[in-house]
Amino acid sequence: MINAAAITNSKVSQYRLRVRYRKDGRLAYLGHLEVINTINRSVRRSQLPFAVGNGFARRMRLQFSQALPVGAASMGEYFDLFLTQETDPQDALGRIAQTTPTLLAPSAAAYVPYELPALEAWLTRSTWSVGVIDDTDVLALARGIDSVRAKGRLTYMRGEMEKHVDLARTLVSCETRPSGDGFLLDCRSTEEGSLRPAILLSAAAREAGLAMPAISVCRLAQWHEAEDGSLVEPM
Repeated sequence: MINAAAITNSKVSQYRLRVRYRKDGRLAYLGHLEVINTINRSVRRSQLPFAVGNGFARRMRLQFSQALPVGAASMGEYFDLFLTQETDPQDALGRIAQTTPTLLAPSAAAYVPYELPALEAWLTRSTWSVGVIDDTDVLALARGIDSVRAKGRLTYMRGEMEKHVDLARTLVSCETRPSGDGFLLDCRSTEEGSLRPAILLSAAAREAGLAMPAISVCRLAQWHEAEDGSLVEPM
């Protein structure tokens, strides 16, 4: 767990409130900028004493974890809200919940040390649940994943740009879901980027000679990976 003894920075006297929220249902199809704008409006309506940056635009000081792919749900997203006054975390959570759409509902809030790195860079491990929702052979897909993984490096196109993913570093583990209808992926973010589950499944399908299956994707949890390999809970 995070030691939150040193919450404030003496130069700015701001408080860093971390909020966990979900992204579910039809709101899974919101883009990352739409999520940011929605939560920004929710925080403003909550009337919490939020801090603003020193830049020309004077924006609310709000940091988010890594963007979800459009269409992916999540049970464990995070944002850091910087406050100018210390507010009881449960009171802040309730006020944000009242002004936030249900399918983006916050579920927990706690203060964390001001000095931590930006949330997007600090959360480097994530667990994904990928469900296969058509009649694609999951065992054949699993063999395709093994084949892709054995190559060590995955190359794909994102728009007009060629992207490369080092699977030896980014794909920590892959196992079949207990229900047998998909996969649980443990992934690591690196300085080169992160592995998107749909990209892995697409490559696996090609290796197995299959069409890209219809899938559902949900990020179950995120952590910070310490230097010794241990996982630190975001809150």
